[in-house]
Amino acid sequence: MATTTTSPTQFAFLLRILHWLMAACLLAMLFIGVSMVTSVGNYHQLLAIHRPLGISILILALIRLVTRLMNRTPALPPTVPPSERMIMKLSEFAMYALFIALPLIGWAMLSAGNYPIVMFGSVHLPPILAPQPMLYATLRKTHTILAYALFLAFLAHMSGVLFHTWIVRDHFLSRMLPWTVRAKGRRAGEI
Repeated sequence: MATTTTSPTQFAFLLRILHWLMAACLLAMLFIGVSMVTSVGNYHQLLAIHRPLGISILILALIRLVTRLMNRTPALPPTVPPSERMIMKLSEFAMYALFIALPLIGWAMLSAGNYPIVMFGSVHLPPILAPQPMLYATLRKTHTILAYALFLAFLAHMSGVLFHTWIVRDHFLSRMLPWTVRAKGRRAGEI
């Protein structure tokens, strides 16, 4: 006889939508970032996309964090060992920190460099720091290093999910699919 569980089998709908929306924004941002580094000719056009996209990621991350704190999360499958659970918690914390820190550092960097923070048209963000050329250089390097860290965290996250979904076959991805997945025929606690 299957026991019932009060744990949800999926993340809240809003969290699932925000997850995939942010994933699309991050992929776009990664391609834009690589293009900015390699393409001098299109740099200003790419930067014009990079700034508002970064602020969008910041806003989405804050909404997602609040929503995450207000909703119960599905239990991890029993196939996830305790050591991996700890790694998942730490990587989740790191990704949220990077989602918020990178746009704020970018905003501070532009402020310190005395650059206008143009979102679109005549919409500008106010500077959050006074112009300081040395701080600009430090923040620029920090922004770059953290962008690489986010890229690595994104790859690790995606690899872990694909490993559990395709190799372990514990229905790990179904926890975050945007559509509703029924837990029919599964044991309690298994996702």
